[in-house]
Amino acid sequence: MSETRPAPGGNKSAGLTSARMNRNDEFYTQLPDIEAELRHYRPHFEDKVVLCNCDDPFESNFFKFFVMNFRRLGIKKLIVSCYSGSPVQGEQISLFDLKGLSQEDAEARRPYKVEITEIPDANNDGAIDLSDVEHLLTHDANVLTPLKGNGDFRSAECLGLLDEADIVVTNPPFSLFREYVATLIDHGKQFLILGDQNAITYPQIFRYLKDNRLWIGIENGGTKWFRVPDDYDIATESRKRLVDGVKYFSMGRIYWFTNLDHAKRHENLILTERYTPERYPQYDNFEAIEVSRVADIPEDWEGAMGVPITFLDKYNPEQFQILGNDDEGLTPTKTYGHKVKVVDGVRTKSNTGALRCVLRAESFGPGTYFDVGYPVKGTYRRVFIRRIGATS
Repeated sequence: MSETRPAPGGNKSAGLTSARMNRNDEFYTQLPDIEAELRHYRPHFEDKVVLCNCDDPFESNFFKFFVMNFRRLGIKKLIVSCYSGSPVQGEQISLFDLKGLSQEDAEARRPYKVEITEIPDANNDGAIDLSDVEHLLTHDANVLTPLKGNGDFRSAECLGLLDEADIVVTNPPFSLFREYVATLIDHGKQFLILGDQNAITYPQIFRYLKDNRLWIGIENGGTKWFRVPDDYDIATESRKRLVDGVKYFSMGRIYWFTNLDHAKRHENLILTERYTPERYPQYDNFEAIEVSRVADIPEDWEGAMGVPITFLDKYNPEQFQILGNDDEGLTPTKTYGHKVKVVDGVRTKSNTGALRCVLRAESFGPGTYFDVGYPVKGTYRRVFIRRIGATS
């Protein structure tokens, strides 16, 4: 998912080609969602170079946000780059009108970058708005420059832009999310980006979260609507919206990921529940108790707890320690063989999911058991935590 999908660099492998064609990379963030999140980070941008490296200049709402707030945020420089073949390239402003592009560049729809250090009030109306930016793009040849390559964030050319930046803000391609985040961290950059909630479960991303090199942003609740290309197929009517001829698609599990500090990260969860063995069963294969809802974390349990991955949206590193997840961090106390359900002597496929965190079960119905030796059931993915200051 990204404002524009970066094509792979020189690598023409099938895997990268598939990633480029992944339709989940053709989503465009709405301005209200950007404004809602960015308002919490204003002090971070003073005198900083900001890079949006998955964004078609002028078509991207990230670009719009930063140019409209350039002076208010005190930004030193804004750099925005796109890739070749953006599905919306040139829709809002003709490529032939851009001062830095030649006729040949425009006809070939070549990728380009915009670098802004100042936005003058071109129409002398006392305010900086998109008309001033449009005037800048169409009259100043020093602002817009064609890229030599295809605009891929992994190319040497775009990595050079990354090295110049202090903070990166964008909606990167979801199919390349792991590689994108690793690139930012390896280059020592601060960032604020969008991603799928399930990225929390990727081993590399989870290690960054565990090591406090990455954390969750603020405005993560509810459904976000993303603009999609006209030919994007949306099967579910309730997730589709058409406004003034523009198609939108809704997603309900989108998180902001960042390493910029914010106030929410230091807010304590209010714990009111008390531990009882009946309410908080011990896992069969981990030395930890099951807490099925973040709101039910007990205030008096000293040991390890397994909580839903949504806990990370509430995680305060001053209140809790992340021990690991059900893939790594805690050693399983037992493992299981191939899981097969048996009903009245007939072996059939299990219906209880992967054996990650496992709980003992009273029964799965008459004549039903599993070949691990007794009734068990698997939970959804869990994060293991312990309260800071706990003695065990």
